[in-house]
Amino acid sequence: MSEMQQVEILLVEDNKTDAELTIRALKKNNLANNLVWVKDGAEALDFVFCTGAYIGRNSSLPKLILLDLKLPKVDGIEVLSRLKSDARTKLVPVVMVTSSAEERDIVESYKLGVNSYLVKPVDFSQFVGVVSQAGLYWAVLNKTPH
Repeated sequence: MSEMQQVEILLVEDNKTDAELTIRALKKNNLANNLVWVKDGAEALDFVFCTGAYIGRNSSLPKLILLDLKLPKVDGIEVLSRLKSDARTKLVPVVMVTSSAEERDIVESYKLGVNSYLVKPVDFSQFVGVVSQAGLYWAVLNKTPH
């Protein structure tokens, strides 16, 4: 991917298998061309805010962030909080994609401004369907301010 291309989707997922399944699901709908995968919350924040290893990166924001809840270094709730409390990133759609169906996690995510909360299905074909639909809606159909 050239540095000038806008990142369409930022995938924040520490589980390699879940990340590969998500990428495969998005590829089925041609939604993975401009995807960047980061493996923890600290790396996600560095990527979005062009700090750390991403200093000097083209500062365009992703069209969509798919965010896992349980992450090393900085958890998904803290990443979400930082994204939604910063004027530069508060309008970027964030979809929590997690195995947690805990009511407190759902409530906290919505309080912080998550755009959608999806619980990962165990079944692969269901997982592909959920991720494909979410990616299609948020990255292609949804209109956001520029």
